Amino acid sequence: MDASRLIVTRTPLRVSLVGGGTDLPAFYRREGGAVLSTTIDRYVYVTVKRHSELFFEPVRVNYSRSEQVERIDELDNNIARECLRFLGVDPPVYISTVGDVPASTGLGGSSAFAVGLLNALHSYKGERASAGQLAEEACHVEIDVLGERIGKQDQYAAAYGGLNLLSFKPDGGVTVEHLRIPGEQLREFFQSVLMFWTGHQRDASAVLSEQDDRTELNLDSLCRMRDQARDLHRALGAGEIDIEGIGRLLDRGWRMKRELAGSITTPLIDGWYDAAMAAGALGGKLCGAGGGGFLLFVVPPERQAAVRSALGDLFELPVGHESHGSQLVAPFHHG
Repeated sequence: MDASRLIVTRTPLRVSLVGGGTDLPAFYRREGGAVLSTTIDRYVYVTVKRHSELFFEPVRVNYSRSEQVERIDELDNNIARECLRFLGVDPPVYISTVGDVPASTGLGGSSAFAVGLLNALHSYKGERASAGQLAEEACHVEIDVLGERIGKQDQYAAAYGGLNLLSFKPDGGVTVEHLRIPGEQLREFFQSVLMFWTGHQRDASAVLSEQDDRTELNLDSLCRMRDQARDLHRALGAGEIDIEGIGRLLDRGWRMKRELAGSITTPLIDGWYDAAMAAGALGGKLCGAGGGGFLLFVVPPERQAAVRSALGDLFELPVGHESHGSQLVAPFHHG
């Protein structure tokens, strides 16, 4: 392996608009699930290179902390450890990752890291992997190997990119239906999207485990949430960018979702949501599994100042559309 070769991948984060939670196996293996999601212009970056023999440790992984170990099995970063083992990458190896937003904030960051790392490691080995392969391998690492009680939407969103209907089949298969919407209409939609950071990080797996255990009780709601994703897909595919309709749909979906498990929302989150709606938001949701992360609202431009004022103590994160999935952005040689 050429010690000067440096691999960098850029993998987008995502926002699931409707259908989130129907990608859990307890539901989709029975009824089939569907999520309509879009990737956004916020990213996870992963760097991989051969680690120099000048350093004392054969394996270094830098993220929110730095791990310097002798063997891959000694790594605490479970995704890094299992991706390296899965692809048979031997020391010496250096991995570094940084994201545009903190981890555990409801934008699919952990799965974006898994997809981006697998993409980088394949390139490091001189291999090319398709989006479908990256998504399935990330699902295998997170769900099968690590036993995380999570769904499959994040991995597929990160690998494929764009605005997609993700359908989860009872046999475990996943189909990706990409929506090709004119750029002007996409900009109109994103100009009506406001996102606010609640300041609270949470363990998605813990929230989803509670929801998973309540699948039988929530079956009717989950079926309606899945159908919302299909309905919105049909409407958008017909060229209908109805901002008010999308806002109302998100509001109905959020009101159903927050009943799926007690850990999905909190009185503080509900207070922020109600304040935004009273100030003129058409609808919204908490991104990700729940319990914290980012609040997303659909708000006509003329009402956005009032909503910002109502949520004045929250940090706003501007976002736009990203049409690409995980990409190799820096394979180059020094000198």
